Amino acid sequence: MLTRIKTWARALKRDVVALWIAARDPRTPWRAKLAAGAVAAYALSPIDLIPDFIPILGYLDEIILLPLAIALIVRMIPPDLMREYRAAAAARDRPASRAGMIAIVLIWMALAAALAWWLWPAVASPLEPVS
Repeated sequence: MLTRIKTWARALKRDVVALWIAARDPRTPWRAKLAAGAVAAYALSPIDLIPDFIPILGYLDEIILLPLAIALIVRMIPPDLMREYRAAAAARDRPASRAGMIAIVLIWMALAAALAWWLWPAVASPLEPVS
């Protein structure tokens, strides 16, 4: 069973790089290209949207959501192109995604700003009469 899990994990890592390649290839359909670029940017980002130290939720994206997204996008790409991308991915190193990292940092900053705005006490306007 452990061998099957390791094989599946290696195939998943290869498919992430294959999607990264697919997102840059003009032969990829535009919907698949957009989805592949987003998933590859997130998967190759050095930071996670949900940090791993958060119990259960931290690994939810990496164990369930990301593999499902990859499987769906692989189905959107023509099989002959996907074979080509997988072969190219097997021959190259795993890239890092600065764009994915920046997107995640911006999401965290937007969430922090929204939380601060929501929690900040309401201050009376200087034009309103104080009663």
